[in-house]
Amino acid sequence: MARYTGPVCRLCRRERTKLYLKGERCFSLKCPVAENSDRRIRAFPPGMHGRERQRQGSEYLTQLREKQKARRIYGVLERQFRNLYEEASRRPGMTGTNLLQFLETRLDNVTYRAGWGASRAQARQLVRHGHVTVNGKRVDIPSYRVRPGEIVALKAGTRDNFNVKRNLDVLDRNVPGWLEKGENGFSVTVRIVPQREQIDESIQEQLIVELYSK
Repeated sequence: MARYTGPVCRLCRRERTKLYLKGERCFSLKCPVAENSDRRIRAFPPGMHGRERQRQGSEYLTQLREKQKARRIYGVLERQFRNLYEEASRRPGMTGTNLLQFLETRLDNVTYRAGWGASRAQARQLVRHGHVTVNGKRVDIPSYRVRPGEIVALKAGTRDNFNVKRNLDVLDRNVPGWLEKGENGFSVTVRIVPQREQIDESIQEQLIVELYSK
């Protein structure tokens, strides 16, 4: 599956908020949208007209920016995101909540939520390189959607990986309530499908629904 391979700090600048796409760097003063005013030199949208884009936008622009923010947080390109929306709209319940549930239960996101990857990009790499198993079987598809009762774990040979062990020791990230962490920290069990209040991303899904409903 295709993915974005360009510079990611410019994506945070474009959305004017932290998307946490680069792991620990996002918590340092090197982040272009850091709260420290001395480092906000480039805290404006990228491009030669970036400073001019700070004027008030339209309703459509607000909806578009929310959709782009959600796509970039989860590392999904437009066609795949639109397909997820179409599937969410056919499911019973609220379309926006269904969409976020689909994004949260992606295998690369579960790997990130478990604390094995410093960012979703790093978690995706762990999945693509075959380091993650689901119910004991290797799954290397980042978009694989986990289901309640399934156990996601790292392969035995990966548990000694320096980056994985460092992420588990250093990252201050709690496993969400819809996942149950194993005793050793190298496995998580999917307890339930995450509810909206258990998804801590600041995404206004209703704006995305309004955008695609036009």
